[in-house]
Amino acid sequence: MSVFFLSNIHFSFAKIYFNTFEINIFHSNFVAMDFESSNKIFSPGKLLLTSEYVVLDGALAFAVPTKLGQEFFFEEIEDGKSLISWYAFHQEKPWLNAEIDYQNWRILDANIPEAAEFILKVFKQIQQLSSIKFKENHSYYLKTNLQFPSNFGLGSSSTLMTNLAEWAEIDAFQLNELCLGGSGYDIAVAKEKAAILYQNSNSRRKIEKIYFNPVFKNELIFIHLNQKQDSREGINLYRSKTKSPELISDFSELTKEVIQCNELEKFSELMQIHEQKLSHFLGIQTSKEKYFEECPVFIKSLGAWGGDFVMSRKFAGFQEYFLGKGFSTVFEWSDLID
Repeated sequence: MSVFFLSNIHFSFAKIYFNTFEINIFHSNFVAMDFESSNKIFSPGKLLLTSEYVVLDGALAFAVPTKLGQEFFFEEIEDGKSLISWYAFHQEKPWLNAEIDYQNWRILDANIPEAAEFILKVFKQIQQLSSIKFKENHSYYLKTNLQFPSNFGLGSSSTLMTNLAEWAEIDAFQLNELCLGGSGYDIAVAKEKAAILYQNSNSRRKIEKIYFNPVFKNELIFIHLNQKQDSREGINLYRSKTKSPELISDFSELTKEVIQCNELEKFSELMQIHEQKLSHFLGIQTSKEKYFEECPVFIKSLGAWGGDFVMSRKFAGFQEYFLGKGFSTVFEWSDLID
């Protein structure tokens, strides 16, 4: 941990440089810190390839990490002020600045008050869970940078929770449950930084790292649907349905077949079965029915249905086809995943 002693300096308005960024802080003399050499934590984003929604009820799920994720930089200063200076960037562009008094848990300044309130809530939970953070009167200068667009649905929240938990030396799953909820698969991917099988059944969490490198991976593509889907809406719809043990078992078996598959045609068939089965259960259209009815190959929803990404496979003229439908953001496997 880097600790700076600034006991003899009075501040009014300072600028702290995170890499190439200037950030305003409310104090008196000019202070420059080199955050490029500061402590750094990184967590990757995620794509859930099987068992979306049903993972909440114990189905075995398969998820992979993305190349892009969220960076977290931190410095601690022994200045007796008990302040948190929080700077959140989206793709290196400033988004949220907030200054928090953590002795009294007051927001002293914020450019987006609602977002700052959430950050305050998270830090209050961290104070209760951590044995090392917010126990003295030190000040914390914290910067986070989300590397992918926030509407991609790749885990802006889960990567943040994982980074903060690692920094505070606490359980990321517990922090996420207290602040956000969910199945926890996204936290598992961020922590393991690897493809995983994930199952959370009867409050028992099972995480298994796996090596997934099918010969056909370079034939797979990911299409962004130009909108972020609110996962809570989908979860509420799913929760309103009556689930059976057979349903959970069916998706667990599909997941096992998917990770063992070495043929593109078989993989495509499994994706179609998965999509139709979940569509029938939820009572909503598949993404193919809604957006790509004439598409000659499978379209598989990933994560929250109705937004974020779908997965498909290459076919003759696929770039022109998706562009003609108004979807210009198309990635190959190697673009998103190592």
